[in-house]
Amino acid sequence: MSRTFEAQSPLEALVLEQALLLARQLQRAADEAPDGHVLARVEAAAVPAARELARQAVQLALQTQAAAVEKKGRPAAAVRTATSSPGTRGTPPATS
Repeated sequence: MSRTFEAQSPLEALVLEQALLLARQLQRAADEAPDGHVLARVEAAAVPAARELARQAVQLALQTQAAAVEKKGRPAAAVRTATSSPGTRGTPPATS
């Protein structure tokens, strides 16, 4: 069976490519597992691979968002600055 998928972003391309690799890896694990061990072998392959896929997707989504923000720029916000330490205004110096 052959299908064509079109990724509309680098994130979609990553997820599509990695999902296909994961599917092939799981099928291979199932095919090579001895009788009575198929579920355990497929789960053992799936969990870390799916976790890695999720990590990569999150990383790319965050990098893409950060790059867009840097390119567009955030509006400047007013920042209050302290001119003196709190509690010291108008207080005479201590003497002994």
